[in-house]
Amino acid sequence: MDPAIHIASQLGINSHQVAATIDLLDADNTIPFIARYRKERTDGLDEEQLRSISSLLRSFRLLEQRRSTVIRSLQSRDLLTPQLETALQVADTLTKIEDLYQPYKPKRKTRASIARGNGLAPLADLILKQNIIQGDLSVFVQRYRSRNVQTADEVWQGARDIVAEIISDHSAIRANIRERATRTTALRSRLKPNAPDPQQVFRVYYDFSGRVNRIRPHQILAINRGEKEKVLTVGILIPERDWRMVIAEYYEINRESPLSQHLQLAVEDAAQRLLLPAIERNIRRTLTEQAQEHAITVFADNLRGLLLQPPITNHTIMAIDPGFRSGSKVAVVDQNGRVLECTTIFPHPPQQEWDKSIACIEKLSNRYHVSLVAIGNGTASRETELLAAEIISKNQDMRYIIVSEAGASVYSASKLARVELPDLDVSLRGAVSIARRVIDPLAELVKIDPHAIGVGMYQHDIDQNKLTEVLQGVVESVVNQVGVDINTASAALLSNVSGIGAKLADRIVKYREDHGSFENRTSLLNVPGFGSKTFQQAAGFIRIKSGKNPLDGTAIHPESYLAAKEIINLSKYSFDMDVIEKQHCIDTLLNQDNIDSLAAKLDIGVPTLKDILRQLVEPGRDPRRELPQPLLRADVLKMEDLEVGMELHGTVRNVVDFGAFIDIGVKNDGLLHRSEIPQGYTLAVGQNLEVVVLNIDLDRNRVGLKVRPKP
Repeated sequence: MDPAIHIASQLGINSHQVAATIDLLDADNTIPFIARYRKERTDGLDEEQLRSISSLLRSFRLLEQRRSTVIRSLQSRDLLTPQLETALQVADTLTKIEDLYQPYKPKRKTRASIARGNGLAPLADLILKQNIIQGDLSVFVQRYRSRNVQTADEVWQGARDIVAEIISDHSAIRANIRERATRTTALRSRLKPNAPDPQQVFRVYYDFSGRVNRIRPHQILAINRGEKEKVLTVGILIPERDWRMVIAEYYEINRESPLSQHLQLAVEDAAQRLLLPAIERNIRRTLTEQAQEHAITVFADNLRGLLLQPPITNHTIMAIDPGFRSGSKVAVVDQNGRVLECTTIFPHPPQQEWDKSIACIEKLSNRYHVSLVAIGNGTASRETELLAAEIISKNQDMRYIIVSEAGASVYSASKLARVELPDLDVSLRGAVSIARRVIDPLAELVKIDPHAIGVGMYQHDIDQNKLTEVLQGVVESVVNQVGVDINTASAALLSNVSGIGAKLADRIVKYREDHGSFENRTSLLNVPGFGSKTFQQAAGFIRIKSGKNPLDGTAIHPESYLAAKEIINLSKYSFDMDVIEKQHCIDTLLNQDNIDSLAAKLDIGVPTLKDILRQLVEPGRDPRRELPQPLLRADVLKMEDLEVGMELHGTVRNVVDFGAFIDIGVKNDGLLHRSEIPQGYTLAVGQNLEVVVLNIDLDRNRVGLKVRPKP
């Protein structure tokens, strides 16, 4: 089977595009590089499509590997018939291959294998064929007795064990019952007697039933967790009519045969002991895999939104990492992230040093001209907002922002934090990280394991290897989309650049420390281990600002420099012009030559030419600039201040299956339930939107929201 044709049919794209992508991937090109600089080869496939191809290619090759293994196993045991080989060759899923292989799979000792060893296979064959036996069965069965099966009951039981296994292993029976069950059955969960659920976390699933083909991913993950924590019992009840009907198509009971009762008993045993439990496990495994895939997608989308939050520039920032007993950690950093001063205040219980804390913050604010307060969103966050609001009331030029502190403690204790902030206590490093997340969220968040950022759904119940792979792909994608300043980037940031791993990133930083700033992209080749292949993959994503060659500060790849310089000469373009003047030069050039003829003249593809032109108009443009700036607040709301119908500005903190959690400036995030999200309306972490208060539950500290209708 041609992988390109197989994958193209699943994705609904051209097989030539898939084939080109496979060739590029097999030649060790990274996905960001292919997406940005090989558009002509792939006919413009975007990064998401390329990652889908890469994932499906791995699955396809695993499928082919398993197919070959099964065929070799059957050949080695002289079990491979032409019909079976044909069936295996056309099987397009692992499940189909395993169903076909099931009857021939080497098994551990089973009741059926023991019975076969006792010579009962011929009797089992008679039961399956429903032969008409003449004479007395009690006499007939005596011929099958042996030292190991001495009674008639033992003989019949052994024969039925063989029949039951044959029925259970029948690939068509298994596939048909599974297909019926997937369409028609329900998954049920019940509360276990004396179950340990004091907070009633799983209350909604104490008596729950949902159609297998309609149950939602978050429900599957919640039920699985409840079962794992021994709160719930879970099962799939396959109706008797469904499995009896399928088995009867292949093994019909002949009421005139004296062996009919034995086939009937074997069918019951096959279904209840072997077939239905296996199908239930298979369906639940499939549901779990699908739910995990969905949860990983949700986590990945949320992480992308978080990493792409726009930097907030030109502020001296005071970050407060709130806390009660151990105090709130304060760090003041300048607009470049340099630490100016750190301290600890105790405004909250048990110390309750409110006035003293106010005085300390005002002193630091005046000393360093603080214009923005960044407050971590953890314990005592909303209480600390009151502190900030009191100070801001005296300084109208100051604002505050709530910042996710997820993973800050992980960073604080890391080796990287010890290198970056060697003179600071672990507890204070978290405050510095919060401040730097405001200045450049991407540069700071890449220092933390994506798992610790906490924008997912049931993330600890997901295949951790698959989750890690996808999240790392998101980080890599965003880093390369934005580009990296080689002379200021941390090793953590550099390690995500296309073609550069952790070891080479450390070498780049060491080389920079020993030799000073890189003056041009080509000088990267002086770094030990930075070869020509790595240069090809990485160079376009690296920025050298204020270098000798202005093109080094753009996303134009060095392999296109000759074309870019020719465009500059033809258009009378200059890097010193403003954006409008640059666009005019490009437009004038294209008026003289249409884009196709210009591309032919420069001997480059049209997609590459368009990318070069975009970069010449706005060299090194940061895509995050196009996104709305985060909300900066000046006042604080309490739950008691809210009223139904009140219109508020909010920021999306997390997107999950059942809706989104929105920061509206009160202690707890409001819930925008999916039923209140207009059709076609998409949400992303960090997005700002206008909402209306739908309902308020003060006892449970919950606020329901809806999207404010457009006027």
